[in-house]
Amino acid sequence: MNRLTIPQGTFDLARFPEHPRDPFRAWDAADAYLLRQLADPEVGPVDLSGTVAVVGDRWGALATALAAHRPVQISDSYLARRATLANLARNGIDRDAVRLLSSRDTPPDRIDVLIVRVPKSLAFLEDQLHRIAPAVHAGTVIIGTGMVKEIHTSTLKLFERIIGPTRTSLAVRKARLIFCVPDPGLPRTPSPWPYRYELPADVGPVSGLTTVNHAGIFCADRLDIGTRFFLKHLPTPAGAVRVVDLGCGNGVLGLSAAVADPDAHVTFIDESYGAVASAEETFRAGAPDGAKADFLVADGLAGLDPGSVDLVLNNPPFHSHLATTDATARTMFAGARTALRQGGELWVVGNRHLSYHTHLRRIFGNCTTVAGDPKFVVLRAVKR
Repeated sequence: MNRLTIPQGTFDLARFPEHPRDPFRAWDAADAYLLRQLADPEVGPVDLSGTVAVVGDRWGALATALAAHRPVQISDSYLARRATLANLARNGIDRDAVRLLSSRDTPPDRIDVLIVRVPKSLAFLEDQLHRIAPAVHAGTVIIGTGMVKEIHTSTLKLFERIIGPTRTSLAVRKARLIFCVPDPGLPRTPSPWPYRYELPADVGPVSGLTTVNHAGIFCADRLDIGTRFFLKHLPTPAGAVRVVDLGCGNGVLGLSAAVADPDAHVTFIDESYGAVASAEETFRAGAPDGAKADFLVADGLAGLDPGSVDLVLNNPPFHSHLATTDATARTMFAGARTALRQGGELWVVGNRHLSYHTHLRRIFGNCTTVAGDPKFVVLRAVKR
């Protein structure tokens, strides 16, 4: 936990799930810069009496600091939503002070102040700006924020093309603000997302099938090379087994299991609302008749009954925003061990340099290498 002191007050904040040894804060200089700007007497301060929308709030720092103005938070992240609720409670704020919407929900009809935390994915920013643009009016105050290394010329061009004239601030503590003035004369065009592409011919049961990709998911415009390698070495489930595609992205791993064994029941899980929507549409487009599946936006496997799963397929992320970390992978591996029945298996693909085998041996007591090439390795661990 760490304390953020800004003109709106002092707030104790933590990421979710909270770990005592987590080296990363729930806020950064970009969040603080924007909050100070909103209260700066030299520029207003900004009138927050209307509808305030906060897009891309990473751990709820912005929504918590602005809770007195009853903002709408729009996020693609289940973990960000949980962090927001936890941070509101931690600071004695009613959870109803912030209206929580996912990236797939319909935005408010009218937005008077739009705050955008610039995301890592330019495609996700594009999609969100397209979806929000109809709610913006000539008097809407629009301020984006991000670290200097997150804001590029392409970022500014997106704001300019979709919303209106855009400029940036000076950098403060390696953070920068984006100021955008709505242009009501700009044509309102629909988002180009989701994007569809056909899978290559050499990836096992899903060869030639179509994937549906909402903005912001990993490698939304092509099959990433790690997943492509994994698809060639997946186990073939047999019978009415329960399979989990953990961190499912667009769902091609789970779809492969369903096509290979139509009697399997596949659960697709991701903390991204867009990813789970992508997986569901990919499954509906390519799964055989009668195939069974469910789709969960969740914190890993925490919502599944212990000992209820036969097979977990996992291509874990190793970035949390701009930070490189194996914390998410380790959490996924531990959750898989709990969810698996005795004899159940976890199959993982990862870059060789990440050394996932050491974590799997510590958690499961075993790990075997199924396949490898100079860049990737497929690993198997069994719950005994």
